Amino acid sequence: MIQSSLILFEQYGFHGVSVNQIVENVGTSKGGFYHHFTSKDELLFEIHDTFITHVLEKGIYAYETHHSPTQKLKAIVKEFVNVFGLYKAHISVFYQESTYLKQQYQRSVKDKRDQFKQIVMRTIEEGKKSGEFREELSVEITTMAILGMVNWIYKWYRQSGANTMDEIGDIFVDLILHAVLQTETISKDNYKEILLDLPFFAKGNRNG
Repeated sequence: MIQSSLILFEQYGFHGVSVNQIVENVGTSKGGFYHHFTSKDELLFEIHDTFITHVLEKGIYAYETHHSPTQKLKAIVKEFVNVFGLYKAHISVFYQESTYLKQQYQRSVKDKRDQFKQIVMRTIEEGKKSGEFREELSVEITTMAILGMVNWIYKWYRQSGANTMDEIGDIFVDLILHAVLQTETISKDNYKEILLDLPFFAKGNRNG
């Protein structure tokens, strides 16, 4: 039912789709719809909540699993990018239709987005304190730049493109680490070691 709704919402918009259209497209009844959702608004919330919950859980796991800020940030970015391959339709609907979410649902979505933002901010702060990241970085602006850069993927990513989502994630990691790491770290051989577990670079795709 959610997959059917995603297709319809992408094509016609939230207000352009009725519950009748959804159930007809799925081949069920209104009773079947209301067995799972109290309203179309709750369905829209579930679409949003699915991918936001996923990326938050992955972000928390990456943050808690790795020790160094560099490894934390690398894992967080990879997981964040990957969600656009897993939930591209969900995310497209989110950006198109999020203004129609009722206030109680908006609060829940915002809370989870803020939690993820805080994970990135803490990682940047730790990187500055440890000396791994550039001291002059603004934690807030750097975090927002990373979030904005990755969030824009939904606009241009196509499964038929030249690179897989995993490869795109590797490229984003390289770009972001070049932006935040101390210059001397990037110039040393150990930067190559940081990228060794990224398939795109392990295959020798990186120039230089």
